[in-house]
Amino acid sequence: MARTYTLKRRAEQQADTRRRIVEAAVDLHGSVGPARTTFSMVAERAGVQRHTLYAHFPDERSLAMACSEMHLAREPPPDAAPWRNIEDRRERLRLGLAAIYGWFERNAELIACGLRDAEVYPLTREIAELRFGPYFAAWHEVLGSKLGARQRAMLALALSFHTWRTLVREGGLKQAAAVKAMVQAVEDAGES
Repeated sequence: MARTYTLKRRAEQQADTRRRIVEAAVDLHGSVGPARTTFSMVAERAGVQRHTLYAHFPDERSLAMACSEMHLAREPPPDAAPWRNIEDRRERLRLGLAAIYGWFERNAELIACGLRDAEVYPLTREIAELRFGPYFAAWHEVLGSKLGARQRAMLALALSFHTWRTLVREGGLKQAAAVKAMVQAVEDAGES
């Protein structure tokens, strides 16, 4: 009986250590960025030795996959599927952008660091495309339904994190005003 308890307790301790390591890495990815996060920094923040970190994550890719998995579980991007049922194109776009912009707001620092690093760091680009690419593709597909080419171009601008940041963080617009402006811009792009 004592051996079973000891094994269970050890497994719980290992799971706790792994969680602390991943949380430390996610925190660092949101502050210094994935490309600048080192194993030494993660080990220090998690309160473990480097050899303990390597025992859980033998390489940078395995740690990055665990980080993105944790982030997706805690703060998943908006699902485009429910928007398909909204017949009114303008309302569908308004609701979709509101959900997306809310997600941008809640994850601004991590997204900013990830996008910056994805431009120069292949591993960050690979993980971002793997984990978040399907969401972005679904947003474009569902919200772009029945839009002309110019409107789809404007939609791409509206769906950009950088557009949201420019409008809300730098421009001082309220979230609802930014959504309204981009819905109008997409609609106006369809006019001749």
